Amino acid sequence: MHFFQYRDNTLHSEDVSVGAIAREVETPFYLYSYGTMERHYRVFDSAFQSVPHLVCYSLKANSNSALVRIFGRLGGGADVVSGGELFRALKAGIPPSKIVFSGVGKSAQEIEYALEKNILMFNVESSQELSAINDRARQMGVRARIGLRINPDVDPKTHPHISTGLRENKFGIEFGEALSAFNLAKSLKNLDVIGIDCHIGSQLIEVEPFVEALKRLKKLVRTLKQEGIEIRYMDLGGGLGITYQHEAPPHPTEYAQAILQETNDLDVALIFEPGRVIVGNAGILVTRVLYIKRSSQKFFVIVDAGMNDLIRPPLYGSFQAILPVVRRKGKEIVADVVGPICESSDFFAKSRTMIEPKAQDLLAIMSAGAYGFVMSSNYNSRPRVCEVLVKGKTVSVIRERETYDDLIRGEKIPEFLK
Repeated sequence: MHFFQYRDNTLHSEDVSVGAIAREVETPFYLYSYGTMERHYRVFDSAFQSVPHLVCYSLKANSNSALVRIFGRLGGGADVVSGGELFRALKAGIPPSKIVFSGVGKSAQEIEYALEKNILMFNVESSQELSAINDRARQMGVRARIGLRINPDVDPKTHPHISTGLRENKFGIEFGEALSAFNLAKSLKNLDVIGIDCHIGSQLIEVEPFVEALKRLKKLVRTLKQEGIEIRYMDLGGGLGITYQHEAPPHPTEYAQAILQETNDLDVALIFEPGRVIVGNAGILVTRVLYIKRSSQKFFVIVDAGMNDLIRPPLYGSFQAILPVVRRKGKEIVADVVGPICESSDFFAKSRTMIEPKAQDLLAIMSAGAYGFVMSSNYNSRPRVCEVLVKGKTVSVIRERETYDDLIRGEKIPEFLK
């Protein structure tokens, strides 16, 4: 459930008209609903209330500091994959004891930063990374808490670009190499082995792949116990999908029921890293129609947002619902909804059936709260858009729109060109 609804044929975010916000901040802009995020977080968290657990919101889905603070205030932690995300999580008020650091390519500087802040643990993805963390911890005179991310070779049945749990993917340690990797970690004097981690992909719409991966992890945990390695945390990652079009992903309670059934005989605390399922349908991208162009082949609805603002459709071929901010009757057309970027891949929809809009109409690109702004760029020297948060009747700009001066900030013309 989300709080973007029509009232008298005008789209609202909670208790505020989307059109009224557009008049204040101009277009394009990202718009988030506080109520939707709070509801989604609480539903996910409460599904596991019967067992020790920690919900670490995945910053890669949407790392705006205001949003991260929402989840921190609700009791959540953070899953980070870079030093920058760690910085954001800490600035947003997430306690270090609730932060896990994932990712295949942690630099020495990032490792040192995380050790200085005393985070809960690193999710380690290779034997060389184990050695790198141990070396840095030894130099600093500390011990690093780690878990090993295991690649269970389970097909998540999702888009190939967001699959992470197959043998050919770059993520994690192969299942067949897991035991030797854990024994290596145990032998390194500045590491405390406390966890096991598994993340098989994003936008999963079935429970079965999660359960299949979990069954493999359970066998490994029991083997590790026989080897004298006690696992305290089982990190099951994220990946639970949302509805973009016709998908019917499992409700968090259904997902939790399956997970709890498989882990009821394990003495571990569970860690989850939800991202998209919390924020995906809590955000929209609002854009204005610039022109309607008709060729001999089709209609083009040209809007002021571009692929630099939301790259999912051209990158993944993903579907994003597009709704008029003001709903009215009219002629139905089949159109491509495109932006101003000088690329043929600059589109939000292809051959989409819709009521023909007019120039200056507002459109809402739905389900844009995850992997939207965080993947945006300045391509074509376009300033990045502003982000707005609504709570009830309160509207807050949580990121200002960039200016032309921001585009060249940090650039320098060398002396020989002056």
